[in-house]
Amino acid sequence: MDCDIAIVGAGPAGLALARALADTGLHTVLVERQSREQVADPAFDGRDIALTHLSRRLLRQLGAWERIAPAEIAPLQCARVLDGDSPQALGFGDARADAEPLGWLVSNHLIRKALHEAIAPLGHVELRCGTAVEQVATDVNGVRLALADGSALRARLLVGADTRFSATRRQMGIGAAMKDFGRVAIVCRMRHELSHEHTAWECFHYGRTLAILPMPGDASSIVITVPADQAQAVLDQEPAAFEAEVAQRFGHRLGAMRLASKRMAYPLVAVHADRFVAQRFALIGDAAVGMHPVTAHGFNLGLSGVDLLAGEIRRQWQRGADIASPAALARYQSRHRLATLPLFHGTNGIVGLFTDDRLPARLARKAVLHLSERLPPVRWAIRHKLVSREHVGGPLLALLP
Repeated sequence: MDCDIAIVGAGPAGLALARALADTGLHTVLVERQSREQVADPAFDGRDIALTHLSRRLLRQLGAWERIAPAEIAPLQCARVLDGDSPQALGFGDARADAEPLGWLVSNHLIRKALHEAIAPLGHVELRCGTAVEQVATDVNGVRLALADGSALRARLLVGADTRFSATRRQMGIGAAMKDFGRVAIVCRMRHELSHEHTAWECFHYGRTLAILPMPGDASSIVITVPADQAQAVLDQEPAAFEAEVAQRFGHRLGAMRLASKRMAYPLVAVHADRFVAQRFALIGDAAVGMHPVTAHGFNLGLSGVDLLAGEIRRQWQRGADIASPAALARYQSRHRLATLPLFHGTNGIVGLFTDDRLPARLARKAVLHLSERLPPVRWAIRHKLVSREHVGGPLLALLP
């Protein structure tokens, strides 16, 4: 064998898995389309990640958390959900400075850079950049990959971490439930004159959704979700008009707002693989589950899945057993699907309810927010899931952006 584990995709999930297995000494090769420079120092992409307590703990274990400058990390103390023009908001968290945060917000590109830095010193982790996987095949004895640069790679275990549109997943004969929302998320960074008080807002305005995520200093991450046929108009809008509209839609709660980055667009498509494993093969990250961002589960579920798979591989290695045994892969699949499947369908249901502008849906979501606000057990359950330091084991009701 050329290596023990071949990982297709050197994004956050692929890098995290390679680092999670550092103590085993297993020879791992990551195959990535992007250049080495793009992997080592990724550009700002407008995406900011809301990290749970579990994710922070896992990033610490991976040696990545301390590689992110504290000034780049924003604590999330509170979250508020608004529906239409209603003054009533569903709220979570505690605004006091000494209160435990609900989570932390960090830019996606900084997480990716930190994870790359964490694997860089590892002699048994190899990055093959600037090439793609053209063909994969597995049998009881191992895995063979044919790469676009004409080389081949043999491994004991193959891991697909190549986005929610995973070509590796497709080549392995695994289908996926796919939900195209027909909407586009437009993201950017904005500065404002009033303090965000470390509070995230999700505003379900009729026709579009506006999320405000508190970032370090006097800045917030802005996420505007619009029907796909309206996205280009928002991207082309004159900066002054765009700034005024965002401030107006947010009720001027942050005062005057100014663009601090370019606007970037991401089509919204959710994916859940029919299976997470096959013969000598496992899916992680968005290749296994790609979530709608409205409940902030995507990266957190991906990191949780990496930890679960790494645990199974490590236990097999410690026993001197096959790291790709069907039983070990089946245990990973069972635990990760138990966490992800209810969340996938629950999140899609939330999106459907809160983006449907017909009168029955408007009345239903007002009732949901009213009920959640007045039932302490519901509010406790939401907060408990957010601050949990353990793996998700069931549905999460949170409506965080």
